[in-house]
Amino acid sequence: MKDKNKIIAGLVVFIAAITFPFWFNLGKAAPAPELVLTAKAKAAKTCVMSTEFMKANHMQLLDVWRHNVVRRSERMFVSPDGQLYDMSLSNTCLDCHSNKAEFCDRCHDYASVSPYCWDCHIDNPKGE
Repeated sequence: MKDKNKIIAGLVVFIAAITFPFWFNLGKAAPAPELVLTAKAKAAKTCVMSTEFMKANHMQLLDVWRHNVVRRSERMFVSPDGQLYDMSLSNTCLDCHSNKAEFCDRCHDYASVSPYCWDCHIDNPKGE
């Protein structure tokens, strides 16, 4: 029981060290980046899915598209509003969102993710 004070002091130092990154950065989170839409994307005013869905689930949608194109030879996607789209990152998504640095990279950098899309797809298929 002589070491009670040393144990308590050690626990306080341990807890402070473990929680340091959390309380040190408290209130310092960077705001989400503002996306810059191309003129074509602004003019279209619609995407294959809603903006909210695309912000949260675009990678899942692209995974489903890839599976359907590669495994099932399905090339067309019917959106909830009945529009028909080609299941293609390069020809559908990048047709409107052609500025990868201003659109894709801003959010991916903010979220610290490195999507593997660009391992196979070129980021500006039309050379614009």
